[in-house]
Amino acid sequence: MPSNTRPTQAHFVAPIDETPLVAIDSVKADGKPTNLWTDAWRDVRKRPMFWISSALIVLIVVVALFPALFTSVDPRYCQLSLSNQGPGDGSVLGYNRQGCDIYSRIIYGTSTSLSVGLIVTFLVASLGIFFGALAGFYGGWVDAVLSRLGDIFFSIPYILAAVVIMSVLSQYASVWTISLAIGIFAWPATARVLRAEILRVKNADFVMAATAVGVTRLRILIRHVLPNSIAPVIVITTISLASAIVAEATLSFLGVGLPSSTMSWGNDISQAQVDLRTNPQTLILPSIALSVTVLSFIMLGEVVRDALDPKARAQR
Repeated sequence: MPSNTRPTQAHFVAPIDETPLVAIDSVKADGKPTNLWTDAWRDVRKRPMFWISSALIVLIVVVALFPALFTSVDPRYCQLSLSNQGPGDGSVLGYNRQGCDIYSRIIYGTSTSLSVGLIVTFLVASLGIFFGALAGFYGGWVDAVLSRLGDIFFSIPYILAAVVIMSVLSQYASVWTISLAIGIFAWPATARVLRAEILRVKNADFVMAATAVGVTRLRILIRHVLPNSIAPVIVITTISLASAIVAEATLSFLGVGLPSSTMSWGNDISQAQVDLRTNPQTLILPSIALSVTVLSFIMLGEVVRDALDPKARAQR
């Protein structure tokens, strides 16, 4: 075969340096296996917002459980002679219109507001997980019926529904009544999020493998699909707790929430609105406590959401 190279022309071939396959495909055999929750924990523990929100939430829970550790003043002991007086001896934040210690009422009102938030969150998560899991996994007529049911509840603003229910059941107003009035209309958002996640997960290979070996559908849902779909629900549940606390304060402020004899931040804000111009601290101070609590749970929810979202981690 004739050559294209002339006799007087030198012919060079560039050396080819190949990267060994071992360097490309090497895997640390001694490394610990990771999963979504391990990666999420590694991410959140590096973020100051997680520790700040967690510290505030722990403090709020301790105050709600052990209010006597933070004040020795009886929140129900009031003296009209001390009405609207500012901070002084025996009072850190002053007195309200009835002569009750503002600081003591804020401390003891924490348990009421937090209890409503926890009960509503438990109810919303339970109903949302139940209906969302059944609708997303079984599909067909089950999905159609439950989705339409969720649309009916979703079309009704839960604050408006709670106002109507509490107005009708005003003589039975309590922490449990207001929690049921809020939670029974607030679950569709959780159900929708879980349904969408289950629709994505149920077509995964591990679900097909479990079906192939004869595992029942209910067991597949509980043991495989639901644990791998629950991450968005945790995020929305954390944020819904803050929304429930705000809803309780809103209903109490409107006069259709907890009875006036029950100490809560919403009741104190409602009673202090008449003194907003002359004695604004009676309204501002409970509002600050409410805002800090709600902000703490929202901050925690934001951090958890970013940690459980691989795309959000990749962008940072």
